[in-house]
Amino acid sequence: MPQPVIAIFDIGKTNKKFFLFDENLNEINETYVKFPTIKDEDGDECDDLDKITQWAKDTVEELCRNPEYDVKALNFSTYGASFVSIGEDGKPVTPIYNYLKDFPEDLHEAFYKRYPETSINQTTASPTLGMLNSGLQLYWLKKKKPETFRKIKYSLHLPQYISYLFTGEAVTEPTSIGCHTKLWDFPKGDYHEWVYEEEIDKKLPRQVPTTHSFEKVICGKKVQVGVGIHDSSSALASYLIKIKEPFVLISTGTWSITLNPFPKRELTTAELQNDCLNFLSIHGKTVKASRFFLGYELDKQLEKMNAHFSREAKYYKDILPDEALVQSLLSGKTSGTFYPETIARTPLVKEIFPDNHWEISAFSDFDTAYHHLVFGLARMQVASLMMAKGASDTKKVYIDGGFVHNKVFIRFLTELLEDYELVFSDFPLGSAYGAALMLKAFS
Repeated sequence: MPQPVIAIFDIGKTNKKFFLFDENLNEINETYVKFPTIKDEDGDECDDLDKITQWAKDTVEELCRNPEYDVKALNFSTYGASFVSIGEDGKPVTPIYNYLKDFPEDLHEAFYKRYPETSINQTTASPTLGMLNSGLQLYWLKKKKPETFRKIKYSLHLPQYISYLFTGEAVTEPTSIGCHTKLWDFPKGDYHEWVYEEEIDKKLPRQVPTTHSFEKVICGKKVQVGVGIHDSSSALASYLIKIKEPFVLISTGTWSITLNPFPKRELTTAELQNDCLNFLSIHGKTVKASRFFLGYELDKQLEKMNAHFSREAKYYKDILPDEALVQSLLSGKTSGTFYPETIARTPLVKEIFPDNHWEISAFSDFDTAYHHLVFGLARMQVASLMMAKGASDTKKVYIDGGFVHNKVFIRFLTELLEDYELVFSDFPLGSAYGAALMLKAFS
């Protein structure tokens, strides 16, 4: 008898993964691919939508042909802040524009002249982030590429586009709407007034719960197909369903995103200026979040360090905490000279890192420089945690994702947060598991 499975696509910026879970949500198989980026029509780097689409379809077809498995359900977790706009024929009329693409300054000024920045940032719980405010991608298309904008029937956030490939149903759901899109008016619980004034709402499909699914024929049989979920919210979902007492989750990877599903008050202007924002949970509830480019920053610095000290790319993975150096850095006897290159220069970052550069060549060896680097990142992580925690009094902090394996990072965190109960989750499939849970827990 073939084994019943839940199939999950987990699409990150770097790795595109495909998981199979059994009916008890145990992982039984995982594959992943990487695709080279391509250029959009402006010459900016972006993901290759055609390759992702074909890979997704081919992967499911291959699964259908595999006699070992009986597909019961299918769902999708992907990175956020990214739209795929489709035309009347259901085919894309835009690439997946990169959320790091520059947002035109003249458009920035025009938008905030009409919709005052402080007010709209407050009500949408979204700092000024340019293309990372995915709603502004549609505003940009309307103003800068009107012919393309007119061709759009629906703009789908990436999780919902991948779902659409298998359902033909154009929808949106809370976790994608609520991730710093500047679309959602949190106090009102509806799209912000600017969305209606600019008629962006006409390009947005109907809203359904994150737990919604469609019964579709796949592999010649009826399969429950989910509507997709934003990956950070998906990582949080499994904790929200299982844990009832208040907690904070630090989800680490390219971004470190600290999620507080139990916020005590509204966001302040100062918090917004420090890249603190709100998400919507799977239940449509406010989640306070702070984020910074943790893994991206580490990778950029490691490139420089590997070149300077002639080390292999994976050398850092075997470094263990040097206790003398750890204590020296914690005590302040050794000054932390690290200075971030890619982390946004918010007021908080300027406070933590007052210097304006650091010299890797000042260190005698890789390991010492690495400790300084990771100490700086750990201090940033603590500040990010405190920002998300805000007025909440919880001391329970779950930490998952790739940095759980970084022994030096964890050593510093353990010392810097000695008054907290830290729970490290060696669970690299957090977002995939959450997507599977949407189908299992609510079926």
